[in-house]
Amino acid sequence: MTTISFLTEDDCMLFAPFLKTRRYPAKEYFLHKGKICEEIGFINYGCFRTFYDSEEKEINVHFAFENEFVVDYDSFLHQKPSRYFIQALEDTEVVTFNLSALQNAYNQSKRWERFGRMMAEYSYQLTTKRVESFLFLDGEQRYLDLLKNQPHILNRVPLYHIASYLGLERESLSRLRKKIAEA
Repeated sequence: MTTISFLTEDDCMLFAPFLKTRRYPAKEYFLHKGKICEEIGFINYGCFRTFYDSEEKEINVHFAFENEFVVDYDSFLHQKPSRYFIQALEDTEVVTFNLSALQNAYNQSKRWERFGRMMAEYSYQLTTKRVESFLFLDGEQRYLDLLKNQPHILNRVPLYHIASYLGLERESLSRLRKKIAEA
């Protein structure tokens, strides 16, 4: 995500009373489907996966790592039940805050409003890139894009989760990896 160095110490102090540090052991849930996403979390260490279930199959849609936010924005912003699960893939620590703290910061600082706009733009870019990857790329191209732009995922996320994220079966990803390694 874009740097947020424009926030001053005073801006950050607006949040201080609302921040909570939470730890999630691997496999613990940050959010369950059907629940409202009450908090947004900034990841200090660890990672989360966002997924939904479809016909007894889990479909991964996003991975979030250190220095990124974890949230179901639609659920968080509109305070409506989520369609997603968010689960820690490894021991993870986040600093969380709720919607009223965020809105309070927006009301008190133009720099926080800018931060909110940047978050919305970043979320839009991620969503657009993901949708377009399925519209315009085949499975091999999506995998090569992942290798090029997010190679760290391969070191931290099990291959069966990566296969789901890429829209591939586990066996297809294995064949694809073998083909690329032999090339």
